[in-house]
Amino acid sequence: MANDGQSGRESTRREYLQYGGAVIAGGLLAGCTGGSGSETTTTASEPETTTAATTEAATETETETTTEAAESYSVSIEPVGEVTFDSVPEAWIANNGSWADMGVALGLDTPMGVWLPGRYHTQYYDEIPDVSVDKSSIRQLWGDSGVGKEQFYELNADVHIADPNFLLNRGQWSEADIEEISTQVGPFFGNSIFSRGYAWHEDYRYYTLYEAFEKFAQVFQREDRFEAFEQVHEEFQSNLAPVVPAQGERPSAAVVWAGGDEPEEFYPYVIDEGTSFKHLNDLKVNDALATTEVRDFYSNRGAVDFETLLEVDPEVLLVRGQEAKTREEFQNTVVSFMENHEVAGELTAVQNGDVYRAGALYQGPITNLVVTDRLARTLYDADERLFDAQRVADIANGNL
Repeated sequence: MANDGQSGRESTRREYLQYGGAVIAGGLLAGCTGGSGSETTTTASEPETTTAATTEAATETETETTTEAAESYSVSIEPVGEVTFDSVPEAWIANNGSWADMGVALGLDTPMGVWLPGRYHTQYYDEIPDVSVDKSSIRQLWGDSGVGKEQFYELNADVHIADPNFLLNRGQWSEADIEEISTQVGPFFGNSIFSRGYAWHEDYRYYTLYEAFEKFAQVFQREDRFEAFEQVHEEFQSNLAPVVPAQGERPSAAVVWAGGDEPEEFYPYVIDEGTSFKHLNDLKVNDALATTEVRDFYSNRGAVDFETLLEVDPEVLLVRGQEAKTREEFQNTVVSFMENHEVAGELTAVQNGDVYRAGALYQGPITNLVVTDRLARTLYDADERLFDAQRVADIANGNL
């Protein structure tokens, strides 16, 4: 999108109405509203899902400027459907660090806002030469009452990389709010990929990390960098395969969330196919909680204590919510506390020194490489880095 100031941005949004305004009106909760969700289409006409008003407006636009219309392109993702862009977005919002990290991988400007910047762990980029992110300019969009709608007008983004169903179910929005921001500010484009535990997501498809990453690259027209990054990922998987032990030799791990330095309460997670567990699935870690009576946090938002963990007694304890700490800080606080705790000290994982940071909840292509590589060294004693950090930097910086 050309950086032509506010008037250009408003013009683009009027063009979005002409081509894609029926996306929300078509029924968001029902799933994908247009297209197969698997292709990018460059087109001079409106998508199949239109209203009489949008068809008329599109016809007028084609009559007035066929050159501009010929440059438009469409990308589909569930549950939003097909979204048509008349130029490449520049200013954007991401709902979490998964999508923000995709932006870094493609060399985009930092998103103007994310739900919770504190859970976007930019220290992972310390592992990548010549790549860094300054979070000071990223606005926190999530507050005590959910995600405030008015701030979307203030930020005035070209596109909102977020699953609108998340806002409907967790952000206290209405369908009218979604339609208003989509038409008055900019379209939504996203899917809640990090977890498979939300009941409201059961009637439309999930995407793997790289399926979502490809969609994201199509929106920003940087498919060449996606393809280069995909190759890095494939090479990483090839390097990882011989490091992962056979089934009987892999540890059984419990994944829990606990904040602070001296946690006494934990939110349990059952490993699923969501992107927040990609590193554990790639490492083929056995889930210590999967066959127990402990319920996944997403099912009832419940917590467990050390007594419950002792009943499970996992070989390895992986603690989320601790990524802001270095390895040494984690050992000197959380692990030290457990070692001196009357009940926690009886856990096999504590006694054997197998309590580790679990990795980020929101993983993108770069952060996933870093945390998977880290755990491969921790759990399986990999003796060298398994991905090419310089190649990652080159792609992010456009040196393909």
